[in-house]
Amino acid sequence: MTEGPRRLKVVAFGGGHGLAASLRALRHTAPDLDLDITAVVTVGDDGGSSGRLRAERDSLPPGDLRQALAALADEDPFHRRTAELLQYRFAVSGHLDHPGDDRVVDRRDPLAGHTVGNLLLVGLMELLGDPVAALEHAGRLVGARGRVLPMARHAVGIEADVRGADPRRPDETVTVRGQHAVAVTPGHVEAVRLVPPAPPACAAALTAVAEADWLIFGPGSWYTSVLPHLLMPQLAEAIMKSPARRLVTLNLAADIETLGLSAADHLAALHWYLPGLHVDAVLADARWVGDPEPVHRAAQALGARLVLAPVAVADGGPRHDPESLGVALVPVLGAAR
Repeated sequence: MTEGPRRLKVVAFGGGHGLAASLRALRHTAPDLDLDITAVVTVGDDGGSSGRLRAERDSLPPGDLRQALAALADEDPFHRRTAELLQYRFAVSGHLDHPGDDRVVDRRDPLAGHTVGNLLLVGLMELLGDPVAALEHAGRLVGARGRVLPMARHAVGIEADVRGADPRRPDETVTVRGQHAVAVTPGHVEAVRLVPPAPPACAAALTAVAEADWLIFGPGSWYTSVLPHLLMPQLAEAIMKSPARRLVTLNLAADIETLGLSAADHLAALHWYLPGLHVDAVLADARWVGDPEPVHRAAQALGARLVLAPVAVADGGPRHDPESLGVALVPVLGAAR
């Protein structure tokens, strides 16, 4: 009896909404592709609910991990409702606040601003004493169509040298500490680094990278969600040694931390922080990339071909549409067969 083609092993790196969009897109590639999906998630968040739990419980920040689990949740009613529960955010004193705003804090109401999923993940990590086992258990609760892993088993710090953070001193460079602060500080990021500089990587993530057919970087906050993976020596070495092909999905628009950076600059940053990184394909939306020639040249410098496809939401906003992104991914990832 002839066996069918084996499942393609895909590892997606990132955090927050960008990684969630990528994971939903990968799920949308079925039934065209049979993917074995692993998300490797940054663990540097120190803002909002995640930051509070990180500081108060000495925990991995759970927010980005929770979002990845919700993005991979099965679509049947039970698992979808469970995923909605994980995403449910407690409002202040019974008042309905924006469900995505984790900055809401009322010291008289300790639940305010926390999500059920963040509390559940921290509880599971304390109960089981192992973040990987905790994420596996939470994945079963939502019927996750893939696996979620932290890039490290302990939280890391992120700091950046930012020029022009104070508009009154545009030429002055200051050190900004903390992922949340880096993400919201205007100015030009001159350098970004982890604290400590060489945290040990999650062993399961290293194994997933070594066994992957594709490694996917982006979309997401470039300095605080994408590049941190390249700043971990063990993970960077695994990425360089992996026989997998590599895909970069470019953002549709700059955020505060990357204002002034072009799409080509985003690609150049990958080479700057991990010299020698080879990329096979760069996926971008022609409507948002502007003049494609600089991006084409930047992709070529990494060894990649530029793939232009309509992957943004139809309303014109700078957000990836998971279904459209999934359609664009099928011929790219399918080339590995």
